[in-house]
Amino acid sequence: MKINKYLDELKAKSAAELNEELVAAKKELFNLRFQNATNQLDNTSRIKEVRKNIARIQTVITEKARVAE
Repeated sequence: MKINKYLDELKAKSAAELNEELVAAKKELFNLRFQNATNQLDNTSRIKEVRKNIARIQTVITEKARVAE
């Protein structure tokens, strides 16, 4: 259910907002990788979660682009 709500929120956003969200998620992923490399990361499952969120955002962007065509 949590994922469905997140997807509904993504689909309600505009293309510009989705791009901002994508950039923020990629920055977060970079920071998590950096923390993991320096052994400062406690919750390593967060990396997997952020990667999946990035894929979800990119999927919604692609869907909106195809509808616009």
